[in-house]
Amino acid sequence: CEFDRNISSRSHSCKSKADIEVAGDPEGESRQDLLSEKPDARPTWGSKAQYILAQVGFSVGLGNVWRFPYLCHQNGGGSFLLLYLLLLFIIGIPLFFLELAAGQIIRQGSIGVWKHISPRLIGIGFASCVVCSFVALYYNVIMAWSLFYLGSSFQFPLPWSDCPGAENETATVTESECMDSSPTIYFWNRKALHITNSIEESGGLDPALTGCLFAAWMLVCLAMIKGIKSSGKVLYFSSLFPYMVLLCFLVRALLLEGAADGIKIMFTPKLSIWGDMQVWRQAATQVFFALGLGFGTIIAYSSYNPQHNNCHIDGLLVSGINFLTSVLATLVVFAVLGFRANFHDVVSWVEGCDVTSGPWFGSEFEVWLCVYSVSVCLVWGRRGVAAGVAAMVWFWTVVAFCLWGGLGLSLIPIHANGFFVCFLSLTVLCCIIGFLLGLIFVQGSGNYFVTMFDDYSATLPLLIVVASEAFAIAWIYGADRFLDDIENMLGWRPWKIYSYMWRFVSLAAMLCLLLASLVHLVMKRPTYTAWNREKAEEQQLEYPPWALGLLISLIVVAAVPIPVMFLRQLLLERFSQYSHNSGQIPVPTEEEDGVHEKESPADLDLDLPGHGYLLVPAEEGQE
Repeated sequence: CEFDRNISSRSHSCKSKADIEVAGDPEGESRQDLLSEKPDARPTWGSKAQYILAQVGFSVGLGNVWRFPYLCHQNGGGSFLLLYLLLLFIIGIPLFFLELAAGQIIRQGSIGVWKHISPRLIGIGFASCVVCSFVALYYNVIMAWSLFYLGSSFQFPLPWSDCPGAENETATVTESECMDSSPTIYFWNRKALHITNSIEESGGLDPALTGCLFAAWMLVCLAMIKGIKSSGKVLYFSSLFPYMVLLCFLVRALLLEGAADGIKIMFTPKLSIWGDMQVWRQAATQVFFALGLGFGTIIAYSSYNPQHNNCHIDGLLVSGINFLTSVLATLVVFAVLGFRANFHDVVSWVEGCDVTSGPWFGSEFEVWLCVYSVSVCLVWGRRGVAAGVAAMVWFWTVVAFCLWGGLGLSLIPIHANGFFVCFLSLTVLCCIIGFLLGLIFVQGSGNYFVTMFDDYSATLPLLIVVASEAFAIAWIYGADRFLDDIENMLGWRPWKIYSYMWRFVSLAAMLCLLLASLVHLVMKRPTYTAWNREKAEEQQLEYPPWALGLLISLIVVAAVPIPVMFLRQLLLERFSQYSHNSGQIPVPTEEEDGVHEKESPADLDLDLPGHGYLLVPAEEGQE
C-alpha cells in the first residue's frame, strides 16, 4: 500500500497484505475475489433456452457438418471418432468450463475479464478481439455465399444440375471445362466465384457476391442494434431449424440402399491410425475449433447469465450437443457415401461396363444408352431414386444458410461488448468498415484469401490465446482459488479433477499442439489450392512472397497483443516505482521495520473498513 502524505510526515512505500484487496494485481494474483457483491445492471438473457441456443449456434457450424465428417472419413472412421471423444474430455470440456465460469463470475467481456484478474493479462482479451475480427470478416463472406446459393436454388432447373451449352447453327456445344470436371464444380468456380487461376490475378469485384456480402453485414448490423434479447430470439429459428432438416436427411439417407455399408465403415475402428501424430493434431484442432475456444464469445455470452446460474451443467450440455451434432452430420454423409458406392451412375449398373475408357467415353448421354442397351424404363426408374435426393438440394442450401448465418450472427454482436458500449453510429460505422474490408474476398481471387485467413489468421493465434488463458487461471490466479470462486457462486465445489486438468493435462496438450503446428508451418512452405480453368482441375501452388508476408502478418498481428500489453504494463509499473523512489520516497530498511509497524493505520486512529485495510485512491497509471 501507499500511505497518503497527510497521514504521516514520513511517506514511504511498502508491500503488505492490503495489496490483494484491489482488483488487478500486476504481480499475478487478483487482489480480490472474482465474485462481486455489488448489484450489476448488466442485461441478461431473456431465458435459459435463448442462452443455450446462442452457445450452440456459436459452437456448432461448418466444422461440425463439413470438416468433421471429412476428417472422420480420412482418418479411419471409428478410430478418429474415439480419438476425438478422448480429446474432448481432456481439452475441450475443461477449457470450455473455464471460459464459461470466468465470464459468469466477473460479468464482463473478454477484455474486462482478463484485466480484472491482472492488468498484465489484458493482452489476452485484445488478442481474442483481433482474432474474432479476422474471423468475422471472412465468415460473413461464407454467409454471402450461402445467400447466393439460396437465391440460385429458386431457379429451375437448378443452375448446377447440368453443364451450360452454347447454341450454334447445327447443335449445342457443351462447355468443355464443365465436361472435364462436373456441373457443380463448374458452377462453384465459374458462376459463383468467377475464380482466377491464382492469387496473383485479381479478377475484379463480383457484383452478385458484393450485394450478398452487403446483405450479410446488414443482418449483422441489425442484430447488433437490436441487442442481446432480440438476437437471442432469432436463434430460436437459426439454431433449431438446421437440426430438423439434418434429422430429415438422416431418415432419408438411412432408407437408401447401401447406407448400412457406409455406417459400418464409420463405426469400424482402425486403432493403428493412432500411431500417426498428424491424426492427433487434426483431432485436437477439431476439438479446439468445434467448441469455439479462445474467441472471447463464450466469455461474453456467459457474462449475461444470472450470477448463480449453473455454468457447469451448461458446459457439459453444450459440449454434448456439439459432439452429437458432429456425429449426426457424419451419419448422413457416410450413409450417402454408402449409397453412392453401390450406385455410382446409370451406366455402372450394367454389369461389366467400363465407364472410364472406350470409344464412347465423353460422348452424349444418348450414345451411352444405345451402346450399353440401357432401357428408358431403367433410366427413369433410377432417376426416381435420384430425384428423392435431388429434391433436397434446396433444403441443403437453407441448412448452410442457417448454420453459417447463425454462426455469423452469434459471432459478432455479443463480442462487441468487449470493446465498447454499442452506440448506434459506432455500430453502423464498424459494419461499414467490415464490409469495405471484406471486398477483398468477393473478387476473382477472393476464395484464395478466404483460405489464407481460415488457415492462418485464427489457428496459431487461438492456440496461443487458449494456452495463455489456461496458464493465467491455473498458475497466475490459481486453479484452487478459481474453484473457490466458483463454489461461492454456485454453492457447491466443482470436481477436483478440473484443477489438475487446467494446471497440467489441458495446458500440456495445448502446448504440444502449438509446437506441432509451428513445426508443420516451418517445415512445409504454405500452399493453397488453385483452380486451373484451362485444365479444369485443382492444383497446389505456393504463396508468392507478398502473400507469405501477408499471412505472417495475420499471425503476428493477432498474437502480438499478449506480449506487448504484458511488457507495457510491466514498464508502467517499473516507471511508477522509479518515479516514487526518485521523489524522496525512502525504501524502508530492516531497522526501520519497527517504526513502520508503529505507523500502521490502526495506530493512527483512523476509521477503517471492516476488512481492516486502508482504502486509498489509485494513482494514474496504476490499478
